[in-house]
Amino acid sequence: MKIVVLDRSSVGEDVSVEAIKQFGEVDFYNSTPDELVAERIADANIVVANKSPMNESTMKDAKQVKMICQLSTGYDNVDIEYCKNRGIHVANARNYSTAAVAQHTVALALSVLENLPYYDNYVKSGAYASQPRFAHFKPWYELEGKTWGIAGMGNIGRRVAKAAEALGCKVIFFATSGHSDCRDYERVDWDTLLAQSDILSLHCPLSDRTFHLMNADAFSKMKKSAVLINVARGAVVDTDALYEALVNGEIRGAGTDVFEKEPILADNPLATLKETGKLQLTPHMAWASIEARERCVEETCKNIAAFISGEGRNRVV
Repeated sequence: MKIVVLDRSSVGEDVSVEAIKQFGEVDFYNSTPDELVAERIADANIVVANKSPMNESTMKDAKQVKMICQLSTGYDNVDIEYCKNRGIHVANARNYSTAAVAQHTVALALSVLENLPYYDNYVKSGAYASQPRFAHFKPWYELEGKTWGIAGMGNIGRRVAKAAEALGCKVIFFATSGHSDCRDYERVDWDTLLAQSDILSLHCPLSDRTFHLMNADAFSKMKKSAVLINVARGAVVDTDALYEALVNGEIRGAGTDVFEKEPILADNPLATLKETGKLQLTPHMAWASIEARERCVEETCKNIAAFISGEGRNRVV
């Protein structure tokens, strides 16, 4: 069995991928430029990928490929129809990052509400040591009694809902897919979610339904005191609309871990907002705790083992 790992660095150099070697001969590449994909997978039986394009252009000469195993939950890089026509098994890693993303969602919300970067800098800069009184005040806000709205009540959304409830919030949600079997929390329509949420967190996949779900119209319907948290996909939020909403005071603040173009572009207007109380940014790391990345590798190995034994574990096609 010849296995080619195209995007080894996608799980970080601090996490071992040696377990993949149990299944055969493995070629590891930290990352693979698009133009080198075809060459590197030419004699592969199994391709382990994350962002590398898996389509007719890159795979037409890789006649021995029988499986594409994603080092991720998302599989936007895979041409599913092409793989289906060729009989190529595609599997993804699932639910490995639920705890990490939920934790980071709450961390971003708390950090924005409490403006923790400002307070941290105030102490470390020496300003606190030079003031005469024991405390320093800049407005911050409690979660107790607030309404936490969730767009996308999947595994991550439900985990966030439990945490928000434990912190004293009322939870409401909107089913971005149009359906949901969740009965634990109040389901509302989109406009109600926007109007009632004090904190609104996004946990939906990117699709035609959710592209720029948060646009200028959506922001105009939110409370001026609301906080938006995006840990879903960058393009669920219209970047320019979010910038305008923050600058014009349509919402109080936002925290985002994802961007329409990643890494963030130098001319992204969000990068110009230096007031941490309005906006806090992290570099698409909500999913990436040590434990989550280790689970991602474990899930990948389980998917390969299942494929070899003829099972359809986590099969996309």
